[in-house]
Amino acid sequence: MSEPQATAGAPERPGPGSRPAAWTRDGERSNAFMLRLMTWISLHLGRRLARVVLVGICAYFLACAPRARRASAAYLARALGRRPRWRDRFAHIHSFASTIHDRVFLLHGRDDLFDIRARGTEHVEAAIAQGRGLLLLGAHFGSFEVLRAVGQLRRGLPVSLLMYPDNARKINAALRAVKPEAQQDIIALGHPDSMLRVSDALDAGGVVGILADRSLHDDATARREFLGAEAAWPLGPLRIAALLQRPVLFMAGMYRGDNRYEVVFEPLADFSGVARGARADLLEQALDRYVRLLEEHCRAAPFNWFNFFDFWAGAQGAPGEERQR
Repeated sequence: MSEPQATAGAPERPGPGSRPAAWTRDGERSNAFMLRLMTWISLHLGRRLARVVLVGICAYFLACAPRARRASAAYLARALGRRPRWRDRFAHIHSFASTIHDRVFLLHGRDDLFDIRARGTEHVEAAIAQGRGLLLLGAHFGSFEVLRAVGQLRRGLPVSLLMYPDNARKINAALRAVKPEAQQDIIALGHPDSMLRVSDALDAGGVVGILADRSLHDDATARREFLGAEAAWPLGPLRIAALLQRPVLFMAGMYRGDNRYEVVFEPLADFSGVARGARADLLEQALDRYVRLLEEHCRAAPFNWFNFFDFWAGAQGAPGEERQR
């Protein structure tokens, strides 16, 4: 398991020569031994006993991760509309830890342990029926892993995840610790063939998921109000959808406590057949809707937001930043 801020990122766009985004600066504290130990406890002693151990781990991180604790409190104050209590802060860390822990079981095919409800699957079916694949825009909100269990959406539906190279390496290392033979179809950004791989996956009728709430220092961003203040949002994920002319949905896999998850799909935009001149307006509308939907879900399920850093830092505008309205 990792300290929350080690997996977090700041969606800011500093000017040339400035420091990289916060999530690329934070040190990685993942511990392969602890992951393997938790995996052994989980699979041999059961999920309920392992969750008792998880409470102790959460208490440790709450006490020993001051930056993540401060960021959690600042976010919760916005989402809850009041000053968070200690039990709120603990619930936030515990939700984060629970989704990571449950990944152990989901990767080992034990989705029978969970009560997973899905709504909006008709939007997935409609998009897949077009035969051009589907892009899913998620966030560091809840669990993306439950999407694979919902691949009960449609048996054999291939699901890939597009992410930054450093994150791809860390995710694969964590997966090897949890299940050495796990093969996760991860497409790393920044390689010459990245877009070709995405296009091929979509042409095969598959789903490609992107977590669209973090950026690197050289990403183009646009500012939108989120939970009462402006934040910078990366434009890259929607530009990929526009460039490849594909349908795109919003996706959130909310942890509802104990063994319960709710997966939600909402339409964002369909760039299929859209003329180049009209794509910019559609992209702007899709970004507005993405941010609005994410805000609604953060208010409805506040303990599911897992960006443990000052999300609003650097949103006052930077040289070269795009402001779309």
